[in-house]
Amino acid sequence: MITVTGATGNVGRPLVEALTAAGERVNTVTRGAAATGQYVTHYRADLSEPESLKPALEGAEALFVVTAADFIVHGDMSAVMATAKASGVRRVVLLSSQGVATGRHLADFEEAVMQSGLEWTMLRPGNFDSNAFGWAESVRTRRTVEAPFGDIALPAIDPADIAAVAAAALLEPGHAGRAYTLTGPAAISPREQAAAIGEAVGEPVAFAELTRDEARARMLGFMPERVVEATLGVLGTPSPAEQAVSPDVERVLGRPATPFAEWAKRNAAAFR
Repeated sequence: MITVTGATGNVGRPLVEALTAAGERVNTVTRGAAATGQYVTHYRADLSEPESLKPALEGAEALFVVTAADFIVHGDMSAVMATAKASGVRRVVLLSSQGVATGRHLADFEEAVMQSGLEWTMLRPGNFDSNAFGWAESVRTRRTVEAPFGDIALPAIDPADIAAVAAAALLEPGHAGRAYTLTGPAAISPREQAAAIGEAVGEPVAFAELTRDEARARMLGFMPERVVEATLGVLGTPSPAEQAVSPDVERVLGRPATPFAEWAKRNAAAFR
């Protein structure tokens, strides 16, 4: 049995699908309601209250951890790991960030997992394709994408590819003690993403560039300040490592990472 936190998110949802398709029983954890099924049992719990996780961890051999924005600021990963270990969990896969490796984000969560005494695997994705959902309303209503740094390209990754790598790390041997940098197959700029979304919906989508301050003000509405600053740094002044395409998705899955255009086609309904 495997416990999946953040089970209704852009990574958690396809991860649960992949695990159940493999015949694995899954305990899903969210702070709200979620679906159950033949192989799925849902629990309402909160990483910020590690004791609340105990029912979802009972009988689980592995745990997938994804953290919410408020946990990044106030959470205690060591306490979560202690609860998991006491519950009999042997392996943990943490959805971390490429920013840990490049120094943009603190490494304390990774360190807590590494020091837990559990087998661990770190997933370090860069920019998510699904961040484009933030443009959905403006595309639907005005056929416009609004974003800063319009011509700076990053190799954004499909969350379904992250989920596939997570499933491999949870189900297969050989991933313990590894940290995978996860990117898409090619760098793509926000202006190019707008064009790809236009292709997906069958109508031109314009691009309107925000200033850094305008973008910062919008992001502070749903992200902690330190995460906003790190994110704007990646988007506006990425390092060579942050612009590089990583081979890790293909190494783990035996296929190339999914291009942004394919993600946009698969999710075109959100932008129509």
